[in-house]
Amino acid sequence: MPSQNGTSPKPISIRAVFFDLDGTLRHDSPASSQIFFDSAVKLGAPDLPTNRVQALRWAHAYWANHDELAEQDFTQYAGSTPEFWRNYAFRYLTAYGCDQEQALALAPQVHAHMSEHFKPENTLAPDAHITLSRLRDEGYTLGLITNRSRPVQEEMETLGIAHYFDLILAAGEVQSFKPAPEIFDHALNRVGVQPQASLYVGDNYYADIVGAARVGMIPVLLDPDRVFPEADCAVVNSLAEIHSLLA
Repeated sequence: MPSQNGTSPKPISIRAVFFDLDGTLRHDSPASSQIFFDSAVKLGAPDLPTNRVQALRWAHAYWANHDELAEQDFTQYAGSTPEFWRNYAFRYLTAYGCDQEQALALAPQVHAHMSEHFKPENTLAPDAHITLSRLRDEGYTLGLITNRSRPVQEEMETLGIAHYFDLILAAGEVQSFKPAPEIFDHALNRVGVQPQASLYVGDNYYADIVGAARVGMIPVLLDPDRVFPEADCAVVNSLAEIHSLLA
């Protein structure tokens, strides 16, 4: 928008880039959703790509506590217990397109299969090193904000990326979980950067994009599988594309 003297204001310079961890910089290989859906299909669940996308959207909302359902379940089942995960499998199957009767029948079997066979490797996104190194070399402040309940410094060191970051923050350290604004505000204050001068990159629309936008950060959605085609923000297919947004 032009200023009163007819000139355009100077664009705000981005000074900091913040990242989510799980699903953005770090991945399970194979993905839990892949094992879950493949197991459900073998047991008789419908197999349609659209079913998987709608279930993934539900899972993103659930873990972002979008409607406080996850919090209710954790309270009811006293935390991360086998009962909690069987109930989660039931909810996930319902979101996937199974009717309640089929979901009730399949949930214990899918949970048992996941418990026995889901042994993923902790892997780094293939373009993480080159992206983080380039941003670091160009002088950007780099931060990590994850919804983990415990500190992740040791895991970041194991992944070989801790040294890139000026701030590594787990939600449990400040008792504020994305998309709540307090965790973003805390991170911004720690590095001394204004929200409008900060990019936030994440894969969960409900936790990352909604949360970052609420505090005035510039959100960027990592969405190679087009889980959120209606996203009202910048969308990238890979971490490497972030540099082109800054350019």
